[in-house]
Amino acid sequence: MKKLLAIAFLLSVMLVSAQEKEPTFEAVGDQVKATYYFADGTIHKQGFFKDKKLTGEWTQFDKKGNKVAVGFYKEGKKEGTWFQWNNNKLRQINYDNNVIASVSIWKEDTKLAFNK
Repeated sequence: MKKLLAIAFLLSVMLVSAQEKEPTFEAVGDQVKATYYFADGTIHKQGFFKDKKLTGEWTQFDKKGNKVAVGFYKEGKKEGTWFQWNNNKLRQINYDNNVIASVSIWKEDTKLAFNK
């Protein structure tokens, strides 16, 4: 009987932990804030929809909660400056009407010049 209860308990734990967390949607003014999750429940990406199209700022995170990308959509198309962080590098991607206009890569050892 104890073995049967132990097996039932393990199966229930496995089923609960295997379930993915469903995305959440929240009305914010005339937009809908969407939050998508990793299987462990941490936030994967977050942003807004308007008229069923991606709009405004969207942010993506890794499983540790670190920001790995941030960018903007306008009427469902990538627009403006996007940033992606990966292995001590920052990638700056400029979009114009969903088309890449330019890419800059900044490394940790990049020297910056400025006027005093």
